[in-house]
Amino acid sequence: MLAALFAVSLSSAALADITVVSVGGAMKDTQTKVWYKPWEAKTGAKIIAGDYAAELSKVKVMVDTNSVSWDVVEMEVSDMTRGCEEGMLEPIGDAPALQALGDELLEGILHPCGAGIFVWSTVLAYNRALVKSAPTGWADFFDLEKFPGKRSLYKSAKYSLEIALLGDGVPLDQVYELLATHQGQDRAFAKLDSIKSQIQWHSVGAQPPQFLAAGDVVMSSAFNARITSVPQPNNLNIVWNGGIYDIDAFVVPKGSKNLEQAIDFIAFSLQQPQQKAFAETLPYGPVNSLTLPQLDENLRKNLPSDADNLKLQLASDSAFWADYREQLEERFNAWMAR
Repeated sequence: MLAALFAVSLSSAALADITVVSVGGAMKDTQTKVWYKPWEAKTGAKIIAGDYAAELSKVKVMVDTNSVSWDVVEMEVSDMTRGCEEGMLEPIGDAPALQALGDELLEGILHPCGAGIFVWSTVLAYNRALVKSAPTGWADFFDLEKFPGKRSLYKSAKYSLEIALLGDGVPLDQVYELLATHQGQDRAFAKLDSIKSQIQWHSVGAQPPQFLAAGDVVMSSAFNARITSVPQPNNLNIVWNGGIYDIDAFVVPKGSKNLEQAIDFIAFSLQQPQQKAFAETLPYGPVNSLTLPQLDENLRKNLPSDADNLKLQLASDSAFWADYREQLEERFNAWMAR
């Protein structure tokens, strides 16, 4: 299933400092702790840590103007796919340091222009103190009679449209085929219309658990780790049924002056010890197959790549979003403004 998301290190001597850019927040803090600092200790080089709002346009400007200052960038697979097709990224997939890990990595993790680094999911989360019965899927999210109250969605066409079709009864294996048609797009927006007045939108991952804990909303889409990381005791629960799982990847912008060092760092982050430390710090799924069996059973059950959870979820279609993202986000923004 994970393959649907994607159609040994160098000597430590003389490695230059590199700039690694991630999405910031808890993600940056975790990567600094479990990947950046250990790599610095191993190599003697330094990582200049930056963050950005996942704007592929920033990478394009750097590449087009020959002013690349980033060496490693975290991206969703759909952005990596598009960036690779448009020549913005270095073709690192065949690098020996990455190929040496091939047998350890889950199928499809290595891509011509990058490597997946963790599995994450957009799931249905709810505050059990605010509902009379537990929701079981996205159909309940749209049922204002049975589950009255505000709910929250991420302010983006991506995920909102899949959620709308899943909430309207579309089977997992038909979502993207339908969403590629005008009929399917109209159906998704019509479903969102049915609860638009009750949606409190969020734009960052920290907001859903805050909204839920405060009682501002009874249900929300959320990144799985944002819910499971909330300290106990709490009233927050996850519904894996209908979750949408995706992979974030590390890529190297075309023209990086530190290509070998960048590849060395990416390979380091994919090794089993680093993958284990990441999952234990921020509960997203590891991409190194040697890692899951070494994790505590209770932790494994809260990871999107756990076999029981994975079979209930939709694999985000990176090729679809690479082709349709621009036009659907434009339509979504116009719909939001009405």
